[in-house]
Amino acid sequence: MKNQALLYGVIGLLAGGFITYLITNNNTTATAPHMNQMQEDQGMMGTHGMNMTMDDMTTALQGKTGDAFDKAFIEMMIDHHQGAVDMANQAKQNSKHTEIKQMADDIISAQTKEINMMNEWYRTWGY
Repeated sequence: MKNQALLYGVIGLLAGGFITYLITNNNTTATAPHMNQMQEDQGMMGTHGMNMTMDDMTTALQGKTGDAFDKAFIEMMIDHHQGAVDMANQAKQNSKHTEIKQMADDIISAQTKEINMMNEWYRTWGY
């Protein structure tokens, strides 16, 4: 009786874990399959308060239009770009390969320019 209860408990635990895996894997794969590898590679996006995955950002924009969309989009993109700048600064300091250090400079330049542009729009549009 005791062994049978233990066996049922183990089977229930394994089945519950497997079902949870299927549900979560199916949900993220169906939403944005091309983003899953990026999320696995990069983990949580954003280092300045939002700490959202790409799926979270996309979901947060759903249902928004007009100014509400623009404001949310700019806020998330600034955070996203700042995360890229932070990573590129780490690459400049820690990378072995010159090519990565050069790419890091390009990322910092491009992303900083876009951050500044989005900050200007944010102020101009009264957000």
